[in-house]
Amino acid sequence: MSLDAVQKFDPARAAEYDRQARVALAGYEAMHELGACCLAAALGEGGERSLLVVGVGTGQEIVTLGTFEPGWRFTAVDPAAPMIALARDRLGAVGLLERTDLIECGVEALPETPHDAATLIGVLHHLPDAATRAALLGSIARRLKPGAPLILGGNYRSYDSEPLLRAAWRQRWRQQGAAAETADAQFARIAQGVVPPASEAEVFRLLAEAGFVEPVRFFNSLFWGGWIAFRGPDQSL
Repeated sequence: MSLDAVQKFDPARAAEYDRQARVALAGYEAMHELGACCLAAALGEGGERSLLVVGVGTGQEIVTLGTFEPGWRFTAVDPAAPMIALARDRLGAVGLLERTDLIECGVEALPETPHDAATLIGVLHHLPDAATRAALLGSIARRLKPGAPLILGGNYRSYDSEPLLRAAWRQRWRQQGAAAETADAQFARIAQGVVPPASEAEVFRLLAEAGFVEPVRFFNSLFWGGWIAFRGPDQSL
């Protein structure tokens, strides 16, 4: 993740992330739950699996996945120290810390140990350009077994490309109790420095360049999409 993206998640922003994420993304829990269902469908029920969680944030993916599948273990990375601290506290409170290796770093700093699956949720649209996104996806692919699934979630399409959806997103804040001026400020803060992939076609192109195949969208909410894709046959990435 770029330095600017890391610095966005200072202690104050990290502490309010969970609450704001549930307002900004209608269907926040459903997206994580469906992602877990897709992984279980791809990997099979039960059994021991190793999962790579990139951009662990406050640990929502691990809470959802680890509760659903008690045999899954996690290597979770995030370059933002405040996020790692919150994830550690949260996972400890629900008994999942012993199944999780939490590491303050980017995925590129990890050994290229092959995992059974990976998640990348709420990260890609914070990266500044296509080259940085492609590099991150390639780093993930090199740490997956051939055929391993990836759950990818994030905003796509320019916010200015869909004026009605942009206006509806602002109304989402008002619906959840924010005053009009607060809704405007929150939207501006979320959008600050965020340049999502321009289209779903661009998301699929980035996945293909990184060696992922067969992408399928399983979730959509305004500008947000959720996809599952698979690491292609063994190759030099």
